Amino acid sequence: MLNFLKGVVAGSGTGVKYLPYNIGDPYPSAWGSWSHFHGTSKDDGSTVSVFSISGTNAQDGHLAAARNGVKRLRTVRHPNILSFLHSTEVESLDGSTSKVTIYIVTEPVMPLSEKIKELGLSGSQRDEYYAWGLNQIAKAVSFLNNDCKLVHGNVCLASVVVTQTLDWKLHAFDVLSEFDGNNEAATGPMLQYAWLIGTQYKSMELAKSDWAAIRKSPPWCIDSWGLGCLIYELFSGMKLGKTEELRNTASIPKSLLPDYQRLLSSMPSRRLNSSKLLENSEYFQNKLVDTIHFMEILNLKDSVEKDTFFRKLPNLAEQLPRQIVLKKLLPLLASALEFGSAAAPALTALLKMGSWLSTEEFSAKVLPTVVKLYASNDRAVRVGLLQHIDQYGESLSAQIVDDQVYPHISTGFSDTSAFLRELTLKSMLVLAPKLSQRTMSGSLLKFLSKLQVDEEPAIRTNTTILLGNIASYLNDGTRKRVLINAFTVRALRDTFSPARGAGVMALCATSAYYDVNEIATRILPNIVVLTIDPDSDVRSKAFQAVDQFLQIVKQHHDKTNTGDTTGSANEGVSSMPGNAGLLGWAMSSLTIKGKPSEQAPLAPSFSITPLASMSSNASSAMETPITTSIRHVSSSTDIADIPVPASPTSTDGWGEIENGIHEEENDSDKDGWDDIQPLDEHKPPAALANIQAAQKRPVSQPVKPQATSLRPKSTVKVMKEEDDDLWGSIAAPAPRTVSKPLNVKPPGGSLDEDDPWASIAAPAPTTRAKPLGAGRGRGRGAKPVAPKLGAQRINRTSSGM
Repeated sequence: MLNFLKGVVAGSGTGVKYLPYNIGDPYPSAWGSWSHFHGTSKDDGSTVSVFSISGTNAQDGHLAAARNGVKRLRTVRHPNILSFLHSTEVESLDGSTSKVTIYIVTEPVMPLSEKIKELGLSGSQRDEYYAWGLNQIAKAVSFLNNDCKLVHGNVCLASVVVTQTLDWKLHAFDVLSEFDGNNEAATGPMLQYAWLIGTQYKSMELAKSDWAAIRKSPPWCIDSWGLGCLIYELFSGMKLGKTEELRNTASIPKSLLPDYQRLLSSMPSRRLNSSKLLENSEYFQNKLVDTIHFMEILNLKDSVEKDTFFRKLPNLAEQLPRQIVLKKLLPLLASALEFGSAAAPALTALLKMGSWLSTEEFSAKVLPTVVKLYASNDRAVRVGLLQHIDQYGESLSAQIVDDQVYPHISTGFSDTSAFLRELTLKSMLVLAPKLSQRTMSGSLLKFLSKLQVDEEPAIRTNTTILLGNIASYLNDGTRKRVLINAFTVRALRDTFSPARGAGVMALCATSAYYDVNEIATRILPNIVVLTIDPDSDVRSKAFQAVDQFLQIVKQHHDKTNTGDTTGSANEGVSSMPGNAGLLGWAMSSLTIKGKPSEQAPLAPSFSITPLASMSSNASSAMETPITTSIRHVSSSTDIADIPVPASPTSTDGWGEIENGIHEEENDSDKDGWDDIQPLDEHKPPAALANIQAAQKRPVSQPVKPQATSLRPKSTVKVMKEEDDDLWGSIAAPAPRTVSKPLNVKPPGGSLDEDDPWASIAAPAPTTRAKPLGAGRGRGRGAKPVAPKLGAQRINRTSSGM
């Protein structure tokens, strides 16, 4: 039976070799006869603490007390009491002498005296941290005395340890015993191992072993005295040498002094209960204690309280001890965000605290929480993540971005909120370099294709800017298929003048990716049109671009004449003046929000108002003058020949944008730009073109002789009010047919010689529909012959049968 009880106390294993933990270096100090070691788990390498005590006799009193401490620590659980993990008892031979050793494995902790030296706090920050620690120890003592009716017996500095999150925890339970004050028959010592307590920590009644007086006193009388000893050792910075030193109160804070004196009252019945200590003292009311307490009961707070707290937290964190913020508040905040109990503004505080960590610590403590937050459906959380992506984006690995972040962030491209769409777009400037080619070509470019026809002009403009910036991360095939089509067919024809300017600048910034044939046949013809653009800033950029691309063509011409064909056609682009500035402009216009003064040197009249600062009224106010100016241009007689840019919501040259996002996997290489035909595509013969046009012509009413329109009206609207020819100013003249017109005359008039469609158009119908049965009567007013229906004949035949 005795061996069985020993096994229960000792736990699993019969020796150190069976202990699933490795024992490391010892700490300089520990409580009583115990030794405190660093330790690690043999399974996962996690850190632990290992306590050991040895004796030469199995009946040694210290070993008996240690077994009591193991049993109590195993059974008593509280957030402010040291967490028990494992224990074992080993008997070994040291020469001819038998040696017994007891091991206790707990969560990783450090002696309080050593942690205080390590932190090196002073002034108000030291007092705030001490207040928080004493608050925790007082809760542990109150739990033992008031809830469990237990007496610790030796509360002092040595019996307190500190966790990795800087929480204070109570241990050293060797003396712990039940309070038997209600047992009138009890006469012996209440604390069986009271002889382990140092005389300097004993109250007067305990020093006299007056157990009768102790049993008549409250359960907290002994431990309240111990709390007073702990307070003295904390603020004096010295270990208590003798009881008389407790009267030296010079180092005790004035706000704590009255409670300190009540804890050390000479009358046991008048000593302050540890639970009342937390309620009465002003000392425990400070910013650190209130902040941590709020975080620990966060689930009990309403949304208004949470929102107010987290908005103040970033500034409050700067005033608190930095080590406590990083090791205590940061894990609490990360856990609250991860499990959804924290509001979205908490993300700002998390990232600010994370900025005080090293790169390795940030990746280990903050990034996992940030990555998990991308799976949240809370739109406010997503906005916070995107607004601060520059603070953590560089720390994300390419695999994490491609596998975990982008699948969630891509949903923002099609969000109904324009602000969220813009933030998602801007985040790609940081994340795109970490995406795989499969993701960029199969998904990202399809979303950008859709955003380039977005209803918000700022989003369309920023899409062009982003595409110019990520061009270097695309492969050669994708660049040739996407860039020119996106910048010329879409951007240069946008109704929003900054979008046209962005298209010009993006072409210049990516000029190294185009060969001379593309420059001469597809880029220059489109840019030259913008030299007479209604917007002066667009015109300036167009002239600059024309000069740059003409210089490339001239360099090619010079090399061709000299016979030098070894270099690329646009070899000198990177060294051209202003090229680096163009790329820098494209980047700054995306990352600098609402600062036109900083963009002025490169784009004096071009600034995009971010959607973050635009309400619905402000957005409509911004677009109104733009629409007015476009209408004025189209009605002006001075520049009547200027082609009206195509609507940005048109899908000209892009294929089916709506279907591009949901293509099958085997069509992932089609990114929305692949079906755009170049400007110099082969045109069909004139006769075939006329026939095809006639086939597409909608069926209409017969042409009346008095019609004055010489051109057929199109029944297809491109967008809103603009249905002019997009290519009017640069398209080649329509081919004239040399074949003779078909001998078909329109009804009611002669052939319209100016109508290009008249020669092949089908004749209009010349008859009118006759009423049913017309011409079958036998005279005027005769009734029509009733039709003989097959059903009637069948019925008559069946009835005759």
